[in-house]
Amino acid sequence: QVQLVESGGGLVQAGGSLRLSCAVSGRGFDIFAMGWFRQAPGKEREFVATISWSTGDTDYADSVKGRFTISRDNAKNTVTLQMNALNPEDTAVYYCATGRSWTWRRVERLYNYWGQGTQVTVSS
Repeated sequence: QVQLVESGGGLVQAGGSLRLSCAVSGRGFDIFAMGWFRQAPGKEREFVATISWSTGDTDYADSVKGRFTISRDNAKNTVTLQMNALNPEDTAVYYCATGRSWTWRRVERLYNYWGQGTQVTVSS
């Protein structure tokens, strides 16, 4: 069984910062990428950021580029999302997931294991 545990969500004022962390554990799987997705109320889940497990290459959604930074610690099987200059539009449940393709790193269906999600609320 593969499990992902997320932490770091909470309430922050517009312009503030928040750091999310995710740790994956289990057996019988290979990690090609670890990514973050988010889902706001009434909206579909969308891609936020992802990182190649082997090379450290990153990819970001245009909406967060320059504000968010994704990083990973291979030894700990963890991934972190540093979020700066937050605005109310960033309010959503944030999910981390393990990906089985780097070529298709932005495609939700190529992520096989998911965390439970952590709520991020940005007040104006």
